Amino acid sequence: LILIGGFVQLLAGFLAFRKYDHLGGAAFLTFSALWSSYGATKVLCAAPVSGHLLDIGAGNTEGFTAGSIAFLVLNAFLIILASSFNVVLLCLTLAMELLTICFLLFTLENLPLPFEIVVLSILSVICFYGATASLTNCMFGKDLLLMGPPLLTVQSSKKDREDPLPCVCPKSHLTSGLRTIAELLNTGAVCGVPTDTVYALAASCKHPQAIEKVYRIKDRPQEKPICIFISNLDQLRAAAPPISPLLWEFMENVYPGGIGCIIRKGEWLKKLGVGAGYSRVGTQDSIMIRVPDLTVLVHLIDMTGPLAITSANPSGEVDSTHHDMVISRLGHKLEGVLCDGESDEVVASTVVNCTKIDESGITIVREGCIPAGKVMQIFERVRNR
Repeated sequence: LILIGGFVQLLAGFLAFRKYDHLGGAAFLTFSALWSSYGATKVLCAAPVSGHLLDIGAGNTEGFTAGSIAFLVLNAFLIILASSFNVVLLCLTLAMELLTICFLLFTLENLPLPFEIVVLSILSVICFYGATASLTNCMFGKDLLLMGPPLLTVQSSKKDREDPLPCVCPKSHLTSGLRTIAELLNTGAVCGVPTDTVYALAASCKHPQAIEKVYRIKDRPQEKPICIFISNLDQLRAAAPPISPLLWEFMENVYPGGIGCIIRKGEWLKKLGVGAGYSRVGTQDSIMIRVPDLTVLVHLIDMTGPLAITSANPSGEVDSTHHDMVISRLGHKLEGVLCDGESDEVVASTVVNCTKIDESGITIVREGCIPAGKVMQIFERVRNR
């Protein structure tokens, strides 16, 4: 029982250090040493050792007494620290202090048996409740069994607790957050938004100056075109572009998703809602269009119209896969970032040139989250059909 108790405390300390909980780790390592010392001393004093009883009352108590006093002092510091965490940990350290007093009285041969029984019973109840509460709350992700609030708290101003964000950063799951970003985009702002691949910078196609700002924010070469996102393929049909049946069929098989199609540019883009940004998206002859497979972004596009989109990273650097990356890298240059947590992918979309789909088929301009082989399989299936 002594070995098991000491090992459990030692394991708890090791796991706490692995989680960077230095207080918990130090506390449980101290408890392990105390429990093992107390239990081993009790056993050795009650059992024959080399034919004799271990007698700590015959002038041998100094070392044991000094050790118990050292545990008392060390655990007193743990009590103070535990009071700033939760009630259960505080009660555990207080119970360990009582156990240390038992250890001290035992070395002085003045330990009342009822007192020892009461202390061990209290310690057992606290340990059982603490372990049960920790496991239950961890399994269900909720505070089903209360651990109690901290009794000591360090007061600090809001300014000291967290640095102000460099831009507006609403949550994507809130309707108010979506409206906030939509309003910013509709007034010509540039915002970071989640997509079904990686995070992107978005600007309304109605505001060419916002698209110009995207180039400056990213230090993007002017010769590199920017694509547009629409919310569904019906929007494209309503604009009536001169698209062949084969291309329509191909787009119906890849939208929505992580494949962008480059098609021929024309006045039909203005019917799509591109408006004043016509000359700033795509090239002179072509434009890449994509329908994202992300509900929050589709709703945003329905509120703003087509968006000019490019990845939310400084030109030449890795893609941003979390809104924190966008905020830290570009937040000081943006008006807002729609926060949606981890991105669905770690690389951008696959880009396919479809401008000569009827004459020579398609070509892969950039292989991204969708493998080139899969794209070609889709195209061959559609063409054969």
